[in-house]
Amino acid sequence: MEKTTLYLTGELQRNLRELSRRSGRPQASLIREALERYVAGQDRPKPTSVGAASDGTLDAAESEAWLRNEWRGGSSAAGPTRSKRKPTRSKP
Repeated sequence: MEKTTLYLTGELQRNLRELSRRSGRPQASLIREALERYVAGQDRPKPTSVGAASDGTLDAAESEAWLRNEWRGGSSAAGPTRSKRKPTRSKP
């Protein structure tokens, strides 16, 4: 377990101390439980971009084409680049 120092308002500290006394549980245990519940209830951020530039300068089709070329042993080491014509999808 890791140690963390918290600064609490006087009122919160008194309430925590009283709850600890009434429940027979250590203050640290009450704080851990409250933090675990709080953290579990938070939404995790979703990625803003997967396979394409988040600013719209590169689309997913261009990234996929570059990856296909690299997987096939292509020679471009610079990564995906913006082409003048729209990439076409290959048929399965």
